[in-house]
Amino acid sequence: MSMQKNILFLLGIFLVLEVYVYQAFKTVYFNQNAKFIYWIPTVLIYGFLLYSVFTFNRASHEYLRFQIVFSTILIFVLPKILVALFLLVEDIFRLFNFGYHYVATENHNYPSRRKFVSLVGLGSAALLAGLVLDGIVFGKYRHRARVVRLKLKNLPTAFKGYKIVQISDVHSGSFQNPKHLQHAIDLINKQDADLILFTGDMVNNYADEFVPFIDLFSQIKSRDGKFAVLGNHDYGDYGDFKTKEEKALNIPQLIEYEKKAGFEMLRNEHRIIEKNGEKLYILGVENWGIAPFPQFGDLDKAAQGVPADAAKILMSHDPSHFDAIVKNHPKNVQLTISGHTHGMQFGIDLKNFKWSPVKYKYPKWADLYESEGKYLYVNRGFGVIGYPGRVGVLPEITVFELS
Repeated sequence: MSMQKNILFLLGIFLVLEVYVYQAFKTVYFNQNAKFIYWIPTVLIYGFLLYSVFTFNRASHEYLRFQIVFSTILIFVLPKILVALFLLVEDIFRLFNFGYHYVATENHNYPSRRKFVSLVGLGSAALLAGLVLDGIVFGKYRHRARVVRLKLKNLPTAFKGYKIVQISDVHSGSFQNPKHLQHAIDLINKQDADLILFTGDMVNNYADEFVPFIDLFSQIKSRDGKFAVLGNHDYGDYGDFKTKEEKALNIPQLIEYEKKAGFEMLRNEHRIIEKNGEKLYILGVENWGIAPFPQFGDLDKAAQGVPADAAKILMSHDPSHFDAIVKNHPKNVQLTISGHTHGMQFGIDLKNFKWSPVKYKYPKWADLYESEGKYLYVNRGFGVIGYPGRVGVLPEITVFELS
C-alpha cells in the first residue's frame, strides 16, 4: 500500500506539471481545439495509470502489466519534465525582463512566451520518448559480444588463449517469448567458448519464470561446462509468497531448473578446470552486496583449499563485493566478474566515454577495472528489469580471452 501511495503522490505532481506543460503546447499549436487535443489523451493516460495502480496484485506475476504501466510513465509522462525545464528557464528570463522594463521603462507589459522555446522543449521531450520506445521494442534485443583480452598473473601455460563467456542478469520473467532471445543464444555459441559463467539474477523473483527458457538456455554450448551463482533477485526477496515454506523452496527449484539447462550452481564453493595437468580455479559465491542487499557470500569458504598463488576467477553478482572484500583478500583472486548494475539500462556507452546515472551508486558499473593489482569486470547484463528496454547501454555477452 505504501508503494501505491508513493506512486499516487508522484502522479499527482505530474498532473500538476501537465498544466504547466500545456502552456508550451498551446504556444506551438495555437488553435481553439488545442485543449481537447492535449487533455483528452492526457486524461485517458492518467486514468489508465490510476486504474493500474489500484488493481495491481504484487503476487500475481503480472510482469507484462507492470512493464506496460512503467513504459507508459516513461514515454508519456516523464519526458514532459524536459518541457517544464525549458519553460522554467524561459519564465525566469521573462520575469527578470519584466522587472527590468517595469523599473527602467514605461513598458509594464509582461513578455509573452516565445514559440521557439516551446518548440524546442516539446521536440526534446518527443526525442526522449522516441528513444525510450525504441529501447523497449528493439534496444533490449541488441545483444553485443564484447571481447576482453586479459593477461592474468600465474595463468598456467595450458590456459593461454582460453576463452570464457560471461552472461549475467537474464531476468527471464521480463521476457514474454523465449524465441525473441534465440539470436542472443546463437551469438553466445558463435564465440566457441571453453567455459560459460553466469553471474546471477536468472529470474525477477520466482523460479517458475525460468521454466519457458530452460530449452533455450540448454542450447548454450561450451567445452568445459557452465557454472552459475545466485543474484539478489534469485532469492525471491522481492516476491510475495503465501508461506515461508513456499519461499524456502524457491531457490532449490531455481537451482534444479538451471541444472536442466546445463548450469551447475556454485554456492560459496569452487571447481577446478584441468588441462594438461595444470589447473584454473573457478570460485562462486552467493550474493554479497551493500545493504539493503543480502550478504550471503563467503569468499573464505569458496576459496578453502585453493592455493594463494593459483590462477583464480571469482563469480560474484554484486560488484560492491570487490572493493569491500575481494581485492584485499589473502587468497589473491586475480579476476572477479560481476553484473547487477545493468548500466541502469540507460546512459552513454561509447569507446572513450561512458556515463550512466548508476555510476553515482556503483562507481564501478560497467567494463574492466583494476585495483590493488586485481581485476574486476562488470557485465552490463543480458536482460532487463523494471524499465523493459535499453537506451544507450546495450545488453552484453562478455568474451574473455586469457593470456
